[in-house]
Amino acid sequence: MRGYLQPNREGTVRPIDRTIVFLLLGLGAGAVYASLGLGLVLVHRVSGVVHVAHGAVAAYVAYVFVELRAAGDLVLPVGRLHLGDEVPFAVAFGLALVVAAAIGLLAYGLVFRPLRAAPALAGLVASVGLMATVQALIVLRFGPSGRPVPAVLPAEPVRLLGNDVPRDRLLLAAVVVLAGVLLWAVHRFTRFGLASRAASDDTPGVALLGWSPDVLSATNWVVASVLAGAGGILVAPITGLDPVTTTLLVVPALAAALVGRLVSFGATVAAALALGMVQSVLLLVQDNVSWFPRTGVREALPLVVIVVALALGAGARLARAGGARSRLPLADRPRHVGALALAGTVVGTIGVLALSGQDRMALVTSLVGALVCLSIVVLTGWSGQISLAQMAFAGVAGFSLSRLATGAGVPFPVAPLIASILAAGAGLVVGLPALRARGVSLAVVTLAGAVVVEEVVFKSPTLTGGFGGSRVPAPALFGWRLDPSGPAFGLLVLGVLVATAVALARLRVSGAGRRLLAVRANERSAAAVGVDVTATRLRAFALSAFLAGGAGALLGYQQGQLSFGSFGVFVSLAYLAVAYLGGIAGIAGALVGGLLVPNGLAFTVLDLGRYQLLVSGIGLMVVTVLAPGGVTGWRRRPR
Repeated sequence: MRGYLQPNREGTVRPIDRTIVFLLLGLGAGAVYASLGLGLVLVHRVSGVVHVAHGAVAAYVAYVFVELRAAGDLVLPVGRLHLGDEVPFAVAFGLALVVAAAIGLLAYGLVFRPLRAAPALAGLVASVGLMATVQALIVLRFGPSGRPVPAVLPAEPVRLLGNDVPRDRLLLAAVVVLAGVLLWAVHRFTRFGLASRAASDDTPGVALLGWSPDVLSATNWVVASVLAGAGGILVAPITGLDPVTTTLLVVPALAAALVGRLVSFGATVAAALALGMVQSVLLLVQDNVSWFPRTGVREALPLVVIVVALALGAGARLARAGGARSRLPLADRPRHVGALALAGTVVGTIGVLALSGQDRMALVTSLVGALVCLSIVVLTGWSGQISLAQMAFAGVAGFSLSRLATGAGVPFPVAPLIASILAAGAGLVVGLPALRARGVSLAVVTLAGAVVVEEVVFKSPTLTGGFGGSRVPAPALFGWRLDPSGPAFGLLVLGVLVATAVALARLRVSGAGRRLLAVRANERSAAAVGVDVTATRLRAFALSAFLAGGAGALLGYQQGQLSFGSFGVFVSLAYLAVAYLGGIAGIAGALVGGLLVPNGLAFTVLDLGRYQLLVSGIGLMVVTVLAPGGVTGWRRRPR
């Protein structure tokens, strides 16, 4: 960036010049936010889906383009086709966009068309599954590392407002503005656009007018995917290409789309460009203002925009999209709790004592994972609040445990208890926006919050050791050290899980449990019969975060060395996936989900290894479409 800052006659650069240059440089990031945001608006207008997998689609298409240009290979999920050593730019660009169109068509036809009459929440969960699937495919097909991307657009400097600015930023801004204008014109003045706008609200009426709702929706899904792919290709030389970072560009894109209330193309483009420009200027502020935080502000800005947009009413359309159909699977009353708890204890004890080595570690991982799944059951299955940040709560407890045990010398079991309470406090903080956000809106907030926590807290060298991680000493009780790989620690984790499951079974049939389910079913009706909806929602968040925090503390003891990778966004998505696979509304479903967690017993026995996230993502989509009740509730109808 310094190459574009020209000194004046006195040999200095004026602050106003620096600000202008950084503002214009931010058009690059703003352009990718805009291209993704336009796709989000387009998909939501025709299908009512908040498509969080949009960034993953952009990343995959960009990787396909780069691989075509670098090696002449067209890389598809099922194979690799060599097209020659030198593939021209136009051919590579065209083929990559064909792949993008195919992804959009397949996503709609196989996943979202069957969910057309399902709750908006089901569409979001399916999109989370698609996001995990595509991101896993990127890692499997192209590797976990980022790729250098040669310039696609001319980057020669152009003189603007007395400063030299790279031409590609201006071209990108012009492209997304033109795309926004074209989409607005099509949806405003053409019969196709008007029919597309009506399709999501009145499908039978559109069909009576001679339009096929499926054709309308599929076409718009294809256009949205092509927009995402083109944006990913054009912006990759500026923002870089990385499986995780590029996939999570959907968060600032969601912020921009929410400013446009998920209906306005113009407002979305303007908000996206402004967001990119402000983030760029914040880099300048961080370097030149001593008291300004060095990290965190840029990363937190999209979250702030999302919360403000929802507070100003942007979530109203999301609430209407869910409607009265936003229902979760039946939460059955637990039966034979004592007998099942005894049987589970016996089976678990036999497993811990009979297994050894990696198999025992996998079993313990499954037991800890079941505890995380129980936290999701409480929050989503029983109170109807979906969170994409459960592992962020676990991370708060895990890293707090490290500080308490190594820094303050707090002994076991006091240290994990305090760490879990701190996680519950974090849950209350996150639960405050939940007082205004509902369903899909809350999921968007927690996704953005998880990204911020990972970037600002978990990667901080001061707070967590950064990339070096934090050490967690093995627990000791009455001077007896519990080896994390030994049977004693496994029995400890089993005891915590059984006690938690029994306590939650009692909660489910208690007055507090009935209040949770009443709020989930209908908040207004619950309030009419005297239920304190606000307190009930906050208690659910705090209890869920406490349980996730307990799992994070146990995970810290098991691993001995924690890093931010243990609690990243995609780890949260993987746990949400297996919780849905097992059954989101029941304790039995959480126990099944625990068997399916990454590095858990099922994946170890089946030796799935690096295919864990892929299998989880595909499984989540299949369950959402075919069996909303999960493995343990597939016979039940949602209500």
